[in-house]
Amino acid sequence: MVAQLNPPATVSSPEEIIYPDSDGQPMADNTKQFRWITVIQYNLDWLFAQNDRVFVAGDLLWYPVKGDNTLRQAPDVMVVFGVPKGDRGSYQQWKEGNVAPQVVFEILSPGNTRREMNRKQLFYDRYGVEEYYIYDPDRNDLTGWIRQNDRLERIETLEDWISPRLAIRFGWSDTELILFRPDGSAFASYTEVSNHLEAIYNQLEVTTSQLEVTTSQLEVTTSQLEVTTSQLEVTTSQLEVTTSQLETALQSAEQERQRADRLAEQLRSLGIEPSLIN
Repeated sequence: MVAQLNPPATVSSPEEIIYPDSDGQPMADNTKQFRWITVIQYNLDWLFAQNDRVFVAGDLLWYPVKGDNTLRQAPDVMVVFGVPKGDRGSYQQWKEGNVAPQVVFEILSPGNTRREMNRKQLFYDRYGVEEYYIYDPDRNDLTGWIRQNDRLERIETLEDWISPRLAIRFGWSDTELILFRPDGSAFASYTEVSNHLEAIYNQLEVTTSQLEVTTSQLEVTTSQLEVTTSQLEVTTSQLEVTTSQLETALQSAEQERQRADRLAEQLRSLGIEPSLIN
């Protein structure tokens, strides 16, 4: 997007000014530029998904000054710390606690001119951007600036550079830039994420099928356990009956023994030895 640094329009009061949501320019000039914009935006969204006070946007018009709708810029990707997530038609800084985007990415296309990029850099420098990165995917070239002494200063080398704000690391292959999350994993494209999610989904289906089989087996085992429990209850009842019968038999035997003892005593009183009686 081309920065607009023209003098502010003449209006009667700031309240009547309209801040358009679009400047009429396309988000990207080609598929390569679009892919890099979306890869960076989506991955930064995922990186800060759990932080409600980090806002990530792509191709969103940023108005830094209230009352001037011609002073604006639409970074390819911008990250703002300290403001809530949520949809916006444009980023009107005075409505956001006057917090300027801290990190900005621009992805070059053949249509970008040096003059245009110089204007963007001046804009970002003037309005408080802390980190500014330009990536040229055709040349596999990255340039970066960081705010020092209240101005954007060129970063000497970006190999293994770690963004102070984002905590992501910059690296290269022979063909393209590689960005790494703080945990060391590389930024993934939408296709890679989709394939990964599909693999997880397929694995989940397999696990679900295995769970269903295990559940069926568990139901069979439970049924078998219920049968065994019923059998055990019958056996226990039978054991209780047998025990009762045994107790009765023991009682009868004891009664017979006691009667035999009494009879033997009677015989001895008559002078008859019980053991001599056949």
